[in-house]
Amino acid sequence: MTSATIALHELARATDACRECPLGAHATQSVFGEGPVHARLMVVGEQPGDKEDLEGRPFVGPAGRLFDRAVAELGWSRDKLYVTNAVKHFKYELRGKRRIHKTPAQREAEACHHWLESEIALVKPEALVALGGVAARSLLGRHVAVMSERGRWHEDAEGRRVLVTLHPSALLRGDPAQKEAAWKAWLHDLSLASEVLDKTPSPARKKPRATHAPRRTAATA
Repeated sequence: MTSATIALHELARATDACRECPLGAHATQSVFGEGPVHARLMVVGEQPGDKEDLEGRPFVGPAGRLFDRAVAELGWSRDKLYVTNAVKHFKYELRGKRRIHKTPAQREAEACHHWLESEIALVKPEALVALGGVAARSLLGRHVAVMSERGRWHEDAEGRRVLVTLHPSALLRGDPAQKEAAWKAWLHDLSLASEVLDKTPSPARKKPRATHAPRRTAATA
């Protein structure tokens, strides 16, 4: 394994033990990012959902399936993306036996920010996609009005390119009558990142074989 891969494994274990905010004490496990080290494009969501919390992998629930559908329609390969979340533990409230998603508070996202920055520093993506307001704020360091700032590139404090768009869960919650229009608009936003993935690999990127960050399950956490 490369040094970056080893470091990502260590970060994954560290986030699992993190109690810098209250979320870690109630989640099943942390959900760290996954994908090839040195992926050109990093996709950042909000936080794990119920299914992600149980499986220990990002974007495997209903929103993840919608994301996978978009990836397929755009002609991308998820195997070439590094996918993660701004917050590493599932925030929820119990309603009977159901765990209902709650949006992370700003202080919770801020407590998790250094984990995300460490991921970015190790993966070194050429660009990032922020899915939703929590991710956009974590990456850009300011409040982001997603609906008015979506579908265009922004620049963070380090000069990194960040594309802002909706989180797929927003489409799942949206007006059914506007479902098709919302889907096409979201695909259009995401398609702007195709330029990053379509670049001809440099010689430096051809040499190493793709190495992936850890995929963990509840059984192995």
